[in-house]
Amino acid sequence: MNLPLSKDQKADIVESIRRFAAEELDQEMSVIRASFLLEYFLKEIAPLAYNRGVEDARKHLAQLAEDLPGTCFEEPLKYWAAQEGPRGVRRKPET
Repeated sequence: MNLPLSKDQKADIVESIRRFAAEELDQEMSVIRASFLLEYFLKEIAPLAYNRGVEDARKHLAQLAEDLPGTCFEEPLKYWAAQEGPRGVRRKPET
């Protein structure tokens, strides 16, 4: 996966990987090894998170599209209605 990172972002992530290795695994890791590990994560693991984000966004947009008639509904032919209320967009009545 090609996830563009700025030079500063990459440096910060590499330092975080090195710190994790040192503190949690008791392993000293060079900048080069941490960079290789970052590249591995971006190619192997990042697509899982990316695909999950895309699927979550698709579900959210589909849900919004399904409720569009209920969210944006204008009752027609209400000019002569006896009860004058505020006109505008309102929810479609349940049938």
